[in-house]
Amino acid sequence: MKGFSRPLLRSAVFVAIAALLSSAGLARAQSAPPISSASPAFREVTDETGRAVRVPQPVNRIVSLAPSLTETVYALGLQDRLVGDTDYCDYPADAQKKTKVGGGISPSLEQIAALHPDIVLVTKGFNRLETVQALENLGISSYATDPHTVNDIITSLKKLADLLGVPEAGASVSVEMERQLTNLQQRLASSPAKRVLFVVWHQPLISVGKDTFIADALRRAGAISIVNSEQNWPQVNLEEVARLQPDFLVFAASHSEAVPTTVEALSALPAWSILDAVNNRRYAVISDAVNRPAPRIVAAIEDLARQLHPDAFAEKPESGKGKVEKETTPRNQASFAQSFLLLPGLREDSADCGGRLCVR
Repeated sequence: MKGFSRPLLRSAVFVAIAALLSSAGLARAQSAPPISSASPAFREVTDETGRAVRVPQPVNRIVSLAPSLTETVYALGLQDRLVGDTDYCDYPADAQKKTKVGGGISPSLEQIAALHPDIVLVTKGFNRLETVQALENLGISSYATDPHTVNDIITSLKKLADLLGVPEAGASVSVEMERQLTNLQQRLASSPAKRVLFVVWHQPLISVGKDTFIADALRRAGAISIVNSEQNWPQVNLEEVARLQPDFLVFAASHSEAVPTTVEALSALPAWSILDAVNNRRYAVISDAVNRPAPRIVAAIEDLARQLHPDAFAEKPESGKGKVEKETTPRNQASFAQSFLLLPGLREDSADCGGRLCVR
């Protein structure tokens, strides 16, 4: 029995050890997360040009190739994720501190790649298809927006917020924009629309077509463009403008230094003196934000509405006797030299891209 008991004991020990090792291995297998439940590395989306885009998840590093998109990133509170933008991204002021990748038309692909972005944001109206294709060849994902109305701008903002992982922020900003636009519509409900010429360019004279978001912004400000063109950025005959005689000329503020210093200088330019709006100094100067499909466009719309329809914004005194009229002279008139687009050549931030003017 003794000779038999000892081998039996050794066998029992081996079996026990094997059982313990097997149990430990099973425990480790049960505690490890299953491979099939791991978060996906990419998200498949379709951008506003219809392109299928694979976006890394989460999006922690963003490069913006348009000032409007930079503004939108800041509006969504994602400025800490913005690792690069263009030379023309100047709002808010902090955007000027970001690493610059050149202009939106011909950015530095090497600089963009060095920033290791998860996504590069572009807009069809400003950036080139060649840039998007070059980024794709480098394995860098890009997402394009293409808004044509103010409502499109709001929709684009919400789509971007969802893409970047902050849908709540997108909903909050869009609700506020819609609230301000609704209040403005109510104020202007009884105000006849002013007929205006929106001056994009001076020589040659270029305005906006009826299907652009700027034309829609004019309508929301209680104005209607006298230019009824299918082209986005049509060249306009000044004699035709004189025949139509707009009530107001509308300019967006510019950083160009080659501009007339006063409205008198404008009236001295060839052919412009035949416009009643010039001779009677009926013009409005608004923020350059009107050129950018971003949340700030709502403020530009209201600014224009206040200049064209001051009565709609007059405050009623508590006594109910009469109205306290606000100053009707455009508050930006003194700085007209910073508003009129008299350009010696095309700047990159508002350049001619394939036959159409690019808006930022």
